[in-house]
Amino acid sequence: MILKIRNLHKIFGPGSHALKGVNLEVNEGEFLVIIGLSGSGKSTLLRCINRLTEPTSGTIEFLGKDITHIKGEELRKVKSQIGMVFQQFNLIKRRSALTNVLTGSLGRVSSFNSIFEKFPPEILKQANDALETVGMAEKAETRADKLSGGQQQRAAIARSLMQNPKLLLADEPVASLDPATSNSVMQYFEKINKEMGTTVICSLHFLSLVRRYASRVIALKDGEIVYEGSPGSIDDEKFKTIYGQDAGEVEIR
Repeated sequence: MILKIRNLHKIFGPGSHALKGVNLEVNEGEFLVIIGLSGSGKSTLLRCINRLTEPTSGTIEFLGKDITHIKGEELRKVKSQIGMVFQQFNLIKRRSALTNVLTGSLGRVSSFNSIFEKFPPEILKQANDALETVGMAEKAETRADKLSGGQQQRAAIARSLMQNPKLLLADEPVASLDPATSNSVMQYFEKINKEMGTTVICSLHFLSLVRRYASRVIALKDGEIVYEGSPGSIDDEKFKTIYGQDAGEVEIR
């Protein structure tokens, strides 16, 4: 087991109870997908796991260690093992794809060298290998603002690989991409999961992608888990429970 969450709550303020007693266990090598309406708690759960958001109560264990309220150097060591990919690519627009990927190694490079982009040969090789993993080797010297949306997201995935993460989190990573590009980007998450053995937890909207890539699914509604199981077991009744009676499924092929 790589992750264990017990009775997790997050309250942002009066009337804003984002997570309500979430319990979850994730095994190494899983491709877990989180689904649910906007505002259901998906992003909050991911941000609590990587400690971008401080939980109100409950516990989060990562690799058998309670990380719920750790701080300082202890927290930095844990976060170095957890990669994060966001919906917005968060790239430095005027820098090359390679330079953006190299920013994922800043914890291992001195501030002076990072400012002047002086990176050791082994880190440069790792960055180029990461770009190759996501099919971006030929775009290494292309400025980020000259890349397509899908290419920018693939560069962001490569950046996260610079940490050699044991756990890779992705918060709606294809929400701003067109259907064809979405499927392409998801294939790289699958490659990282299956070929590198990295555990992936990803939030998605489209069930067609969930059924294609997830090994297991949890659904959140109003901060609570309302479904946990295989993607193929989400029938019309469960779909309505998760998304509401008036919801209709949209497919990405």
